[in-house]
Amino acid sequence: MTTDRILSREVIATQIPSGDKTPLASGTRITISQTLGGTYTVSTDFGLFRIEGKDGDALGETVADQTVKAAVLPGGAPDPEAIWSQLRQVFDPEIPVNIVDLGLVYSMDISGGAADGYKVDVAMTLTAPGCGMGPAIAEDAKTKILQVPGVGVADVRITWEPAWNQSMISEEGKMKLGLI
Repeated sequence: MTTDRILSREVIATQIPSGDKTPLASGTRITISQTLGGTYTVSTDFGLFRIEGKDGDALGETVADQTVKAAVLPGGAPDPEAIWSQLRQVFDPEIPVNIVDLGLVYSMDISGGAADGYKVDVAMTLTAPGCGMGPAIAEDAKTKILQVPGVGVADVRITWEPAWNQSMISEEGKMKLGLI
């Protein structure tokens, strides 16, 4: 379902598929085509963009609380399930399935324990090597990981080995995409 709106203030949006940051002026007519993972995919007369959830008020939406409520494990380590939950809130703006269920996340490791918090390393891929949204998706994953209590540093690396294919999609993802 799409919703037509007028931006009430300027926002910095991510152009799809290039991933470039672009200001969208107050008064710009937009159509919301997807709202997933706390972001909005919108179309305008000059292209497709992703707008962060923190700017939802400019679209006439209620800004959701982004606070992650998760227990910190003994020693201050972040809860791995909370990190996976955050990764399930990251979406390619053109695909209505999160990056975990798409099979794009190959690994997630927690290390360290410095005073600044633990380090989380994620290796992920994209559905196609030419996907211009890769850096924006990786940055979205990093931002969401850093919201988990106990995480001080997050590194999200895009890799092409092994090559992604549709067999990596979870059963839930396949159902959402109509593949089963």
